[in-house]
Amino acid sequence: MPHLDPLPREELPQYEELFERYDRIRGFLPNSILTMGRRPAIADAFMQLNQAILYEGTVPEELKMLISLITSAVTGCRYCQSHMTNLSAVYGASDEKIQAVWEYETSPIFTDAERAALRLAYHGALVPNAVTAEHFDEVKKHFSESEIVEIVASISLFGYLNRWNDTMGTTLEAPPAKVAERAIGTVGWDAGKHGGE
Repeated sequence: MPHLDPLPREELPQYEELFERYDRIRGFLPNSILTMGRRPAIADAFMQLNQAILYEGTVPEELKMLISLITSAVTGCRYCQSHMTNLSAVYGASDEKIQAVWEYETSPIFTDAERAALRLAYHGALVPNAVTAEHFDEVKKHFSESEIVEIVASISLFGYLNRWNDTMGTTLEAPPAKVAERAIGTVGWDAGKHGGE
C-alpha cells in the first residue's frame, strides 16, 4: 500500500508529451512519476536526468537496463527490479539473459565488457560501497571514460529511485509485474510489498 497515492494523469497535463513516450516505450505510465508530480520541479529534473542517463550516450541501452536491474536487486527494491526487468526485455535482453543476470561472472551469455559493468554495478550498490580500483581497471578495458560516466550514472540514478520507491511504497503496475513474473519467476521472484502485500 503506497504512503502517497499517485496523482491522476489528468492533473499533470504539462507532461502529456513525456507521458506518451512512457506509454509508447513501456506500455504504461510509472506510478513513481505520478507521485513525484506533486513537486513539478522534482518531476521535471528527474525525467530529464532519466532521459540523459538511460536513453542517450553510447553504452548499449540493454546493458544500462541490466546494470539498473542489478543495482535494484542489490538494494532490494522490488518496484525497480520489476521495472528494469521489463525495460531489459524492451531493449533486447532475452528472458534467459535476465534470468542469468546474477550469474554474470560465469554465464557464457555475458561478454567480458558486460561482466565488468555488472560487477561495478553490484559493488557500487552495496552499502557501504565496495567498488575498488580493480573494478575500474576492468571497466576501463572495455569502455571509454564518457561511457564509464554513463555506467556510474545508471548505478547512481537507481540509488535515488530505489530509495524513492521503497520509501514511498510505490504501487507496482501490472505490466512490469507480469514481465518480471515471466522472466524471473522461475528463480524465486517475489513481488514483495510493491505487489500489493
